[in-house]
Amino acid sequence: MKSKPIKPPIGTIVKMEMSGNRYNAFDKDGNKWTHAIITSTRKNTFAAGMALECREGKGGRTYWWKVPMEKFESISHIPETPSDVEIPDGHAEILEFISDSYKLKPKGLIIKELKWKYLIRSAVRGKNIMMTGQAGCGKTMAAKALVKSLDRPEYYFNLGATQDPRSTLIGNVHYNKVDGTYFSESLFVKAIQTENAVILLDELTRAHPDAWNILMPVLDQGQRYLRLDEADGQQTINVANGVTFIATANIGNEYTATRQLDKALMDRFTVIEMDLLNQEEELGLLKYMFPTVDETQLDAISHITNLTRVEAVAENARITSGVSTRTSVEIAGLMFDGFSLIESADITIYPQYDNTGGVDSERTFVKQIVQKFVSDESGEELFTEHDMESES
Repeated sequence: MKSKPIKPPIGTIVKMEMSGNRYNAFDKDGNKWTHAIITSTRKNTFAAGMALECREGKGGRTYWWKVPMEKFESISHIPETPSDVEIPDGHAEILEFISDSYKLKPKGLIIKELKWKYLIRSAVRGKNIMMTGQAGCGKTMAAKALVKSLDRPEYYFNLGATQDPRSTLIGNVHYNKVDGTYFSESLFVKAIQTENAVILLDELTRAHPDAWNILMPVLDQGQRYLRLDEADGQQTINVANGVTFIATANIGNEYTATRQLDKALMDRFTVIEMDLLNQEEELGLLKYMFPTVDETQLDAISHITNLTRVEAVAENARITSGVSTRTSVEIAGLMFDGFSLIESADITIYPQYDNTGGVDSERTFVKQIVQKFVSDESGEELFTEHDMESES
């Protein structure tokens, strides 16, 4: 086993994980850096839903800087050793494994038992899984929880952030004076050759159509290969045994920068729709993630979230969308760091709603919902003069 350096290399990005009352820090390769970061920094970073990056300051000293979690998640990981978890082969064993699947569900993940059971079954049977649902409902969280529960090699690719699909999914041609022209395979090529790997394809509906074309034969159960070049006779890479693909997608015209998926591509997946949490479930999640925050405040967040969602689907809705679970978690994180409910809503909720129309605007309506849960003694100004102006 390789010994870890006392100090993390510059550029190391870590994610916080809570174990009991302790906040541990792990990099993408599973190295633990808890000892290198003070407790308050780890705790505050976990509450904020962010990651930490090791940077170099003056005099060669290192320090930790908060960065968006997306920066950690964009790092793909090649496991040093294959997973030693065996998925049962016999039908009787599979039935028992699926029946007990809810025991594998992480405590912090809130998902209906039937859908979690279906997720486990699909993974065990080698199905390609597509998780759909509204933005911020926990699709990526559930996908990662599934991978963790099965303890299989994991690879993550954010296709929505990919500008060059061929480079990401196949590789690049390079040149230097020593080797001349040579081809460098992408990490995706290595991933599909890893037995029993689970490959996460995040933001599939935001991917370039070229990415879809490359993935077509990879995802087809009758083909399962990647062609390195479109020309006839070129090398193909077969997908290894046991590889499972899990994609996340926002399906619907209300999502900007998304594309309507090709039906042939959709047919290559088992589609599982993630549900929005109800008020009680939302509160349970917030209490689990932020146990030291006043429960009354967390209850207010869950009620505000639920009221916006109910209004968004009403027959004569006055707002176009409800507050997502991702946003409610961010609000709770801000309150954990000392922000008030009004301050948190001003930063996270209000910018999501149109301010056109003065007192009749979406934003004013949402502010009225928030006002119901603000103490009269707070002394905070909820509405500005601009909010009170009628549309001319």
